[in-house]
Amino acid sequence: MGITGPTGSDAAAVDHDDDDDGVAAAAAAPERAALRTRADELLADLAGPGARLRDDQWTAIEALVVDRRRALVVQRTGWGKSAVYFIAAKLLREAGRGPTVIVSPLLALMRNQVAAAERASVRAATINSGNITEWDGIHEQVRAGGVDVLLVSPERLNNPDFRENVLPHLAKDAGLVVVDEAHCVSDWGHDFRPDYRRIRTLVADLGRDTPVLATTATANDRVVADVAAQLGVGAAADGAADEDSTLVLRGGLDRASLHLSVIRVADSRDRAAWLAQNLGSLPGSGIVYALTVSAAEDLAAVLAEQGHTVAAYTGRTDPAERETLEADLLENRVKCLVATSALGMGFDKPDLGFVVHVGAPSSPISYYQQVGRAGRATDRAEVVLLPGPEDAQIWRYFASVSFPDEQTVRAVIGALGEAPISTPALESRVDLGRNRLEMVLKVLDVDGAVRRVRGGWVATGQEWVYDTERYAGLARARSEEQQAMLDYERTAECRMRFLRAQLDDPLLAAETDGCGRCDNCTGDARDAAVDQAAARSARDRLDRPGVDIAARRQWPTGLPRLGMELKGRIDDGPAVGRAVGRLTDLGWGTRLRSLLAEPDAPAPPWLIDGFVEVLKSWRWEVRPDSIAALHSETHPQLVESVARSLASIGRLGLLPSVSRPQDLPPVTAANSAFRVAQIGQRFTVPQPPPPGSTILLVTDLVETGWTVTMAARAVRGAGAHAVLPLALATRS
Repeated sequence: MGITGPTGSDAAAVDHDDDDDGVAAAAAAPERAALRTRADELLADLAGPGARLRDDQWTAIEALVVDRRRALVVQRTGWGKSAVYFIAAKLLREAGRGPTVIVSPLLALMRNQVAAAERASVRAATINSGNITEWDGIHEQVRAGGVDVLLVSPERLNNPDFRENVLPHLAKDAGLVVVDEAHCVSDWGHDFRPDYRRIRTLVADLGRDTPVLATTATANDRVVADVAAQLGVGAAADGAADEDSTLVLRGGLDRASLHLSVIRVADSRDRAAWLAQNLGSLPGSGIVYALTVSAAEDLAAVLAEQGHTVAAYTGRTDPAERETLEADLLENRVKCLVATSALGMGFDKPDLGFVVHVGAPSSPISYYQQVGRAGRATDRAEVVLLPGPEDAQIWRYFASVSFPDEQTVRAVIGALGEAPISTPALESRVDLGRNRLEMVLKVLDVDGAVRRVRGGWVATGQEWVYDTERYAGLARARSEEQQAMLDYERTAECRMRFLRAQLDDPLLAAETDGCGRCDNCTGDARDAAVDQAAARSARDRLDRPGVDIAARRQWPTGLPRLGMELKGRIDDGPAVGRAVGRLTDLGWGTRLRSLLAEPDAPAPPWLIDGFVEVLKSWRWEVRPDSIAALHSETHPQLVESVARSLASIGRLGLLPSVSRPQDLPPVTAANSAFRVAQIGQRFTVPQPPPPGSTILLVTDLVETGWTVTMAARAVRGAGAHAVLPLALATRS
């Protein structure tokens, strides 16, 4: 397929000579003006009286409704992409066409889209993880023709029941298919989702005259090309244009309301203090982004204690609570939500006054997408980045959970056969954690090597090739994006131009001036100084040690298969434990990460003080009477010195260290079943604890909780009544 016309509003639709009995036949040249009038009426319902479509919006609608073409729209946030597809959906429905299917990635986005559809008298329904009880009724409404627009999550496209009973009906009768946030289709995109690539199957099964619209605000040249290849909505290899060519609308990405700035505050606790003292001066209400769940929760706690009306919004937030929090922000009942990327694409608050990042995302493209939430209907919005030296460590951690090596992937295929195997059962056969295993299965499903069926997964027997070059290229691209984000923080040039260049903005080459709004263009930056009272308050809150270590309650599936006769409920493990802090904490995280990165040595006084505070605040049912160290392969002096010091301070009996046999290999397994099997049950308890005693078991780092679980079983088996894990840190 070729590209017709230049980018932006100059791109022209091609008038087809089509005798179809739907819209195309009814909309000969004289009728196009009437159709445009009707489209403006629908826009007024969406956006208010007097609203009128811009020419480029009408170009897209006309191409979809009249000419039944495929279109790729890459336009900035706030351009009006949702107006295009809702108006097109209504016009097609009025002409007797089937419902529009919108593939949408986030619950927040779906909720906003349903509300917008209702304003245009479009009957919209959504199928997602938050309304499971409504699925059957919605499926029936679709079959009965009672839905104009169906919004589905990409994950639903491969649900066996949906795929077999609903998807064929939609592919046959759909009036329009929309792929929103289409950069998710591309693994070069900043938010690639394997489920999105299943959209290829849906598009391939469509009739020739069913239009397809792909939309995104964040796609550079490489992502645009990949989306085009995935969905068949891009340029042909020879670049030729013909009457069946795709319309590409790609506009400029400058946002006149955004005022970008970077503020450098070295200490993570002082960054929280800076935000607490400056939040009130930021316009309206907004979003504060953090890189991790614990950082978001810490920030929210600091801001709340300083009198700000805020709430945390993360992947741990219950779906019903998320909806309430979104409404609170929309109605300005909170100054801000302190969020992870769980609140990102599609959240629609046109008057959002600011976006602040405490910690930088790993990609300028991802950063542009998040800051694009602000200033859509305001003259000025503040965009502030507070980067930290620990950001790169967090980026490296997330990069470590990328697509695994070929040997591991082939092990997944080899573990499957003709009989369905569930994902939990696969965990006992392949050493991958649940999230990575699910990602691999999804990619293999899209590639045709495996298939999801009722009851789990099966192998298809089709030949599969590991794309070494592509995955190596992805790794390089991610590294380059991280460096570009560091360059953005340090650049002395226009920050908006920098972001637009990262996104290959087609209008940038014709412009020579900076935005005139960012801190570099104006020379006007916010003061980075931190008020000492605010700093003390933030440090007091963030320096309070103590987080829970949840106790493992259930053995992972499949351990007997790995030679361990353990299954069901864990009745002889540890109680809930405590750690001084998380490695991702804003307060303790930096010090704990630095300590664990240093050579082994006895515990510094500040760490012992932190442990003492944890013990003081621990509301245990039975006070511990003894303490033992769990031998650490990397920090034995550190852990044993903690046990000795606490035994002396708390007048506890000091027991010899508990350890695994030295001839066992290090524990490296990723998933729970393999990890438990690798840890094993051969722990040495040199001295039996007093019968019926309660033991503090000191360790350095708790990651999965399985090592302390297995060690606690050994200590209890030697005579202890209860074991309380006590750690320097947890991973998250």
